[in-house]
Amino acid sequence: MKTFYRRQLALMLGIVFLSFSLLSAVFTLLSYRYVIEEKKDSMLHNAQYISEFTATYLEQGNIQDGFFRLYVASLAQISGAHVMLCETDGRVVFATDGSPRTYQYDRDVPNLLLRHVSERGSYMGMTNLDGLYSESRFLAAVPVTAKVGPALLTRGLVLVSTSAGGVSQLWRAMSNIFFFTAVAVLAFSVVASSISTARQTRPLNEIAEAARKFGHGDFSVRIRGYEQRRDEVGALAEAFNNMAGSLEKTESQRNEFIANVSHELKTPMTTIAGFADGILDGTIPPERERESLQVIASETRRLSRLVRQMLDLSRLRALEEKNPVQERFDISEIMLRVLVSLEGKISAAGLDVQTDIPEQPVMVWGDPDGVTQVCYNLLDNAAKFAPAGSDITVKVTAREGKAYISVANLGETIPEEELPLLFDRFHKTDHSRSRDRDGVGLGLYIVKTILGTMKENITVTSKDGVTEFTFTLPLA
Repeated sequence: MKTFYRRQLALMLGIVFLSFSLLSAVFTLLSYRYVIEEKKDSMLHNAQYISEFTATYLEQGNIQDGFFRLYVASLAQISGAHVMLCETDGRVVFATDGSPRTYQYDRDVPNLLLRHVSERGSYMGMTNLDGLYSESRFLAAVPVTAKVGPALLTRGLVLVSTSAGGVSQLWRAMSNIFFFTAVAVLAFSVVASSISTARQTRPLNEIAEAARKFGHGDFSVRIRGYEQRRDEVGALAEAFNNMAGSLEKTESQRNEFIANVSHELKTPMTTIAGFADGILDGTIPPERERESLQVIASETRRLSRLVRQMLDLSRLRALEEKNPVQERFDISEIMLRVLVSLEGKISAAGLDVQTDIPEQPVMVWGDPDGVTQVCYNLLDNAAKFAPAGSDITVKVTAREGKAYISVANLGETIPEEELPLLFDRFHKTDHSRSRDRDGVGLGLYIVKTILGTMKENITVTSKDGVTEFTFTLPLA
């Protein structure tokens, strides 16, 4: 398998290698041209200097003079060049490279070169002067112009040449410096790229390993060691850990949900089976069969409510993924309608209802059906736990762009640490388990879920025996 590490490393090294290849090609071309041009300029400058010195000396003496020859030889030795002086007809009269060696040439400078200098004033190029040199050399040639009387006449030519090998050696020395530097930089780039790529791929490998553990059901894994990084890797690790925490919480809730559902289904089914078997096998006497059938019917209705609320939960989850219905309606009318529907249950429990609802309509935005379900669950919950002869208080107020709807009842004070748990699925406070035999612990969870789809919230307080639920809706 071609890993991301290998691909990334190969890409980075390929870019570095391509960059150095292009750089070396450009360097080779430019440096070679620079060395050649520099050498040509130097040779032409030396040739012109020797030409001027020769012209001055011709005006004052003879070039066969020993001082002249010694001076020109010194210039040739210092510049590392070969100097040649010839007549205008090409006959060589003096040649030196600065060594004691004496050069004698039985051949003349080619006429083609003489004409070139005569026509253009100088010559610069590679030549062996038609065999005068044993190899091609860089050559600079300029005329020697001396004053004869009032006139300036060309008295000869100065030719300064150097071996092409010397120029190539200089260029190779520069190239070697460049390539040694390039190799060092390339080696450093390989190491740096390898470390950098490994640092980039390490968190990806850790995340992949954590994901594999997730696949086996271990949701406790976290990516550690990247908390201080302020780059994409740090952001990825943080996002992954957040996702892991969410998955762990979801898995925990799922397990708890399954356990609670199993428990809630098991209890009424066990009761129904027990009483049914008792009737069938005669364990329950005939005079108690009616009572037993009433228990079976009660538990059957309880199962029906549980299934219905489970279906409501599924419907609410589907609504959470869509935009909730937004309609304009009167919340006071909704609350009064729910009170009428629960009048029988409230009266049977011996309760009174105290209302503080404005006479004028309180228009709000929201889902009328969902809000009706919220009001019904809150009033039904209050009717369950309010002691006989007490009051249920319903208030609707409007302020600061919001409608505040509250339902309060008397009863036992709920511990403060348990208040946030009231809206959890299947949660029942300890003091209510014996009384709320018909409940399944989903009513308040459904309330919170419905309000959550409308981006609204609900709060609960319980002090001095008064428990009050309050939710909000935006005024229309």
